Amino acid sequence: MSTEESGVMRYGWVTAAAAVAVASLAVTACGPAGQGGGLSIKVDGSSTVGPLTQAAAELFSDRNPDLRVGVGTSGTGGGFEKFCNGEIDIADASRKITAEEAEMCRAGGVSYYELQVANDAITVLVHRENPVNCLTVDQLRQIWAPGSQVNNWNQIDGIDYDAELTLYGPGTDSGTFEFFAEEINGDKEEQRADYQDIGEDDNTGIAGVMEDEGAMFYVGFEYFDANKDRVKALQIDAGDGCVAPTPEAVQSGEYQPLSRPLYIYPSRESMQKKHVKAFVDYFVDNSAEIARLAGYIPMTDEQAAKTEQALSDR
Repeated sequence: MSTEESGVMRYGWVTAAAAVAVASLAVTACGPAGQGGGLSIKVDGSSTVGPLTQAAAELFSDRNPDLRVGVGTSGTGGGFEKFCNGEIDIADASRKITAEEAEMCRAGGVSYYELQVANDAITVLVHRENPVNCLTVDQLRQIWAPGSQVNNWNQIDGIDYDAELTLYGPGTDSGTFEFFAEEINGDKEEQRADYQDIGEDDNTGIAGVMEDEGAMFYVGFEYFDANKDRVKALQIDAGDGCVAPTPEAVQSGEYQPLSRPLYIYPSRESMQKKHVKAFVDYFVDNSAEIARLAGYIPMTDEQAAKTEQALSDR
């Protein structure tokens, strides 16, 4: 069944709604991109951040029709590889650049800004008829640990639900994979291998959870937000009680350990181009509105100030 047939909300549909609201955003830098025609910006990386950048691009391009922003989703690791090779202007990332990637960029002569643009809650999704409402971090580790043999919900400690457990998750190039594996299993590369690897196609995991009462899928908050009438998000207990993945819980720091910042990495070289600088300035200046329109969690005031400061470091 295709994602269209199953009713999965694709991220392009989310940004279409955002485009309707372009008039509500203050376009702070639109002149340079609209003068000269045929200008383009290349972005690639995280499938989590991709829809957010796509929303910003559609809103910005509405006032700058001569500018084309191409947004790819080869994963955070794949995006950094292209970025450090000088193939793209901006890398989308659902985690910070690693020391190895930073060295690769130095070797390639690529310097960059690290700019947080939103927050995220990695959200554990299940079928709406699943009776389980909350899992502890220990229970998640029992399910997802390397070599885990758990294949029925009733094999999870404390769970009395008889249903075959089908697991969906991102590929190993994904920042979401690395963050989840680090927080749950203690190592960004360590996770059981016998799961349905959806690569960077998060809609496949959404469809799997919609169709299978025993399925589980972890993904960025915006995919849950776009499909909250079709799937259920589990609360997570990190030791202080069950907490739902909500914007308020993420911004307050209560949703642990699966809250994380989301980044864009524009190269300093590309930022010398007026149209790239205009787009990044617009994205940062309107990050809260763009995040809300696209179903993401805005930064706190403190985080936004830090991003503004980083961008002003020129």
